[in-house]
Amino acid sequence: MDVNAFLTQSKGQIILDVRSPGEFTHAHIPDAINLPLFSDEQRAIIGTVYKQQGKQQAIKIGLDVFGPQMRQMVERVEDIIKNRQINYLSKIEDPILYVHCWRGGMRSSSVAWLLNIYGFKTVLLQGGYKAYRNWVIEQFKKKYNLKIICGYTGSGKTKYLTSLHEKGETTIDLEKLAAHKGSAFGHIDMPLQPSQEMFENILAHRLHNAGENTIWLEDESQRIGHVYIPTPFWQSMITADTYKVEVEFDQRLQSILEEYGALNKDLLIEAIKRISKKLGGLDTKNAIQNIIENNTRQAFSILLKYYDRLYDNASDKRKMKLLNEQKS
Repeated sequence: MDVNAFLTQSKGQIILDVRSPGEFTHAHIPDAINLPLFSDEQRAIIGTVYKQQGKQQAIKIGLDVFGPQMRQMVERVEDIIKNRQINYLSKIEDPILYVHCWRGGMRSSSVAWLLNIYGFKTVLLQGGYKAYRNWVIEQFKKKYNLKIICGYTGSGKTKYLTSLHEKGETTIDLEKLAAHKGSAFGHIDMPLQPSQEMFENILAHRLHNAGENTIWLEDESQRIGHVYIPTPFWQSMITADTYKVEVEFDQRLQSILEEYGALNKDLLIEAIKRISKKLGGLDTKNAIQNIIENNTRQAFSILLKYYDRLYDNASDKRKMKLLNEQKS
């Protein structure tokens, strides 16, 4: 089954990713479950044998691994189905299992063969995860009707985005997907960020699910923590219509204090040091000293003025880019 059909028909169903745990942890189809045919070490050994001794010898070693764990894999799938029934409070009649590996080759075919013999219905992803990644990349090249909420740091853009979502509008919270709030302090008290590949996978699904709806997003730098908004989609964002939230400095400062003021001092100081070159020596020294002395309001006042300057510079660059595009 091709990627589009696979993703459409597998919604709400069980997707089994039979790649190794390391491959799966790095990135996978959202909501897929890892059912590894080989461990990371076994995969490495078989791959080496394939290169050095050929396909048939590699298959023999693979069979040595696969054979003893056949029953365990079947029972694991039974547990997965049972847990799905418990979570959804309903019985899954004749569940269809959507299976894939890296290229749609021997690993997924072998597992599907086993599950079919046992009595399960399976569907294989043609081209495997590699074909899926090609699909992901294509999503960022499409044209979307985007609307961007912009404004200075602390103006409550995320709250506006949440409000729009609650009113039934289609929204994508890029900072939530990236597990990072965007600033130098954005990682503090946040979960571990996804890999770049996993971030792209999640974003591609959100865009695909939006269909032809207008999509509201918050204005972002292309880099959010250690992940990047894919360039084609980023270019669509910076040319989209913008809606600016206007909030006075003191009100924004109070919002920042409520969000970051109680965070660990050492983590705050470490974050300030990371932006010291752009912040400047004197402002860096004063901001850190104010943090140490519990004068967080003055510290964040310094930092907020710094982020206001960044916002103004980014806005000027965006205007220049649009002007150049109109001339060309």
